Amino acid sequence: MSAPDRNRRPDHQGLIVIGHRGASGYRPEHTLESYRLAIRQGADFIEPDLVATRDGVLVARHENEISGTTDVATHPEFASRRTTKTIDGITQTGWFTEDFTLAELKTLRAKERIPAIRPDNTRFDGMYTIPTLAEVIALVKREARNGRKVGIYPETKHPTYFAREGRRLDGRPIGISLGAKLVETLVAEGFTDPSRIYVQSFEFENLIELKKKLMPAAGIDVPLVQLYDDLNEARPYDVVYNTTHGADLAALYAGLSGKVEGGLTATTRYGAFATESVLQWMKANYASGVGPWKGSLLPRQPLAPPRDANGDGKAELAGQGTGLVHPMLGWALKAGLQVHPYTLRAEETFLAQTQGGITQSVVAEAMQLYGLGAQGFFIDQPDQGVLARDLFLELSRVDPER
Repeated sequence: MSAPDRNRRPDHQGLIVIGHRGASGYRPEHTLESYRLAIRQGADFIEPDLVATRDGVLVARHENEISGTTDVATHPEFASRRTTKTIDGITQTGWFTEDFTLAELKTLRAKERIPAIRPDNTRFDGMYTIPTLAEVIALVKREARNGRKVGIYPETKHPTYFAREGRRLDGRPIGISLGAKLVETLVAEGFTDPSRIYVQSFEFENLIELKKKLMPAAGIDVPLVQLYDDLNEARPYDVVYNTTHGADLAALYAGLSGKVEGGLTATTRYGAFATESVLQWMKANYASGVGPWKGSLLPRQPLAPPRDANGDGKAELAGQGTGLVHPMLGWALKAGLQVHPYTLRAEETFLAQTQGGITQSVVAEAMQLYGLGAQGFFIDQPDQGVLARDLFLELSRVDPER
């Protein structure tokens, strides 16, 4: 069976809901409580973003810089670890997971990352610790009751940085393969069922290495999903790094270079990988699915002036759909790839109007994606995603003639 077939759920006709960083619309992201709530709201998969500690343990954080998601700044014992680093070409100042042992990180507490948008979540600030991948897997095992299968959808964050470019506070190379640590943890925890795992990354080399080397060496095979940032502006960092450091592109990327128009260069953008020929190559060589940014898949235009859609006195609706769908969607589906766009969010600032002037709720947006052929999506409010799926399947049902 192919990976999509293995993940097919008869009662949901293959449609899945992915709890983005858990139920991050209701609890601080990447906490066990966020993941637990997502599962209990009906998410089929929960998504832990993975970074590494100084002692090589995978933990769930949106980024390895943790000042925005933890209370590290209030800990005087760690004040000297505040530093400036360059991650994937972007200079950041703060505290970084690779400079802390797991035991030290466990003394920190999580906090809401976007309090201005989610003020209700701030009441949970200081309550939850940073979970390890092993703890997330243990939670999923506990929450899978009455035959229900719940899966994980981990993302390796900045794999090139952790493996080759990044340095610790003392200047030593980090030298940690996130892919190898992920495989090691999955095997150690006995969680290798391919129907309960997708592994995703914005980088290409990382996923190809998993498919060709790391997973075969461990005797496992789980589906891999290629993430896409903004097709017009963003560049895969592994391609930037490898092309500027004289790496053997043929060895790292196999035949991918020949499928990208103009080859791989430091200026190659994600859009060059969103072509029919590249998507077919990916399906044949390593990927079971793709995760495009919804803003590229369903482009929006500015709505001026912004409007108050929910009547709270704040004009926060600032986007309008163009009515266009990027052909990547059709090409990916034709190639047999799963399509799981990101990220759906219920707050007004993340929503948009249709060309006809109708404001789409997150439920309507989710139903639109299902109708276009996407088999799943990442959503911050999993209960709304489950509602959208139920409505979509009910409205799509064809009654027998009477």
